[in-house]
Amino acid sequence: MRSRGAGVEAAAREHLLGAGLRMLAANAAARFGELDLVMLDDDTVVFVEVRYRRSARFGGGAASVDAGKRRRLVLAAQQFLAMHREHRDAPCRFDVVDASGDPAAPQLRWIRDAFRADDA
Repeated sequence: MRSRGAGVEAAAREHLLGAGLRMLAANAAARFGELDLVMLDDDTVVFVEVRYRRSARFGGGAASVDAGKRRRLVLAAQQFLAMHREHRDAPCRFDVVDASGDPAAPQLRWIRDAFRADDA
């Protein structure tokens, strides 16, 4: 399970790097949870949640980012920014990469600005 998740996250990271984002951190541990990917899109800090589901039959991975998960991601992002003061005044956004299908070669759907901190 852990290795499948790492492979899907690696595919998502490569996809986002190919789209021009730059890597800041992966699997950044915080008191309230883990940030899968933290990246820069120009001057915007992007907190990326990678969600894998073999099938979208029950809404896919993006649907699993519920209100509780969004709150934990916002708290983890706030902690990340407090620890990385050079980014604390940068604009931020929360993206989701919805992965499905074969975990060795997942289909990726990148949802930019999937939710706002105010929505959490």
